[in-house]
Amino acid sequence: MERHRRSIAKAVSWRIIATLTTMLLVFVFTGELVLTLGVGALDISLKMVFYYVHERAWNRVVWGRRN
Repeated sequence: MERHRRSIAKAVSWRIIATLTTMLLVFVFTGELVLTLGVGALDISLKMVFYYVHERAWNRVVWGRRN
């Protein structure tokens, strides 16, 4: 089972990559920097929390693991 720190580090690194992708798409489609930054701020904070909870929940699932 992973430690909490490792799950947090994975969540942060993935969120940076994914949020930059989302921000790029918002900017390409709207051309509005303020909107892009707002979407990015909400995206990174909400999805990081959801990812962490998802990771921790899957650590409790035994299905598919080898002993």
